[in-house]
Amino acid sequence: MGRGRVQLRRIENKINRQVTFSKRRSGLLKKAHEISVLCDAEVALIVFSTKGKLFEYSTDSCMERILERYERYSYAERQLLANDLEPNGSWNLEHAKLKARMEVLQRSQKHFRGEDLDSLSLKELQSLEQQLDSALKHIRTRKNQVMHESISDLQKKDKALQEQNNSLAKKVKEKEKEIAQQEQWEQQNHTLESSSVLPQPLQPWNIGRSYQASGNGREEETTPSQNQANTLLPPWMLRHFNQ
Repeated sequence: MGRGRVQLRRIENKINRQVTFSKRRSGLLKKAHEISVLCDAEVALIVFSTKGKLFEYSTDSCMERILERYERYSYAERQLLANDLEPNGSWNLEHAKLKARMEVLQRSQKHFRGEDLDSLSLKELQSLEQQLDSALKHIRTRKNQVMHESISDLQKKDKALQEQNNSLAKKVKEKEKEIAQQEQWEQQNHTLESSSVLPQPLQPWNIGRSYQASGNGREEETTPSQNQANTLLPPWMLRHFNQ
C-alpha cells in the first residue's frame, strides 16, 4: 500500500515536534545544497527555530551579499508598485528595508565580537576568520604608519630645537666677546688718561734776601714777597712805586 497523505498541521507533542524539526531542517538544507550545485543557482536559506536559534545556508561565502542582492531586486519591484500607492507607502517600504539592513549588520557585528557563532557552518567560520585577519592587517598597517609619522614629527622638532639652541649659544658667545672687548677698550683708555696727567714741578722760592738798587746809589733790602710782587706788576707800576 502506498503511503497516505500527511495532513500538515502543528505537532502538539514537543519532543516529536523537535525531532521533526531536526529531520526536516537537515533535508531542507540538503535540498538547498543540491539545487545550488545541480542548477548553478544562488541559494540563501534562513531558518529560525521556536527558541529563536538561527540556521542558515548560502551558496556564497557571505550571506550578506545575497541578501543585498535580494533587497535590490525586491526594492526595485516595490518601487514600481509604490507609484500607485499613497506617499506614505514608500516611506514604509524604505523603513522596512533599513530595518532589515540593520538586523543584518547587528548580526555581523555580533559575529565579529565572537558572539552567536553556534549557528555558523565551518565555511562561514573560515570566511569570518579571513575577514578578521584582513581587518587586523589593515589595523596594524595603519598603526605602524601613525607611529612612523609620530616619530618623524618628533625628530623634526628635536632638530629644530637643536638648531635654535645652537643659534642662541652663538649669540651668547658673540655678546660675551663684545662685552670683553668693551671692557678692554675702557681699561686702555683709563690707562692712557692716567699716564697723560703728570705733576707740575715746583718753582723754587728765593728765600734769601735780595737787594735792589735805589735811585740814590744805595742798595735796599727787598723781601721775597716784594720780588714776587715785582715780577707780577707791570713795568710802569714798578717805576711808579720806585719813585
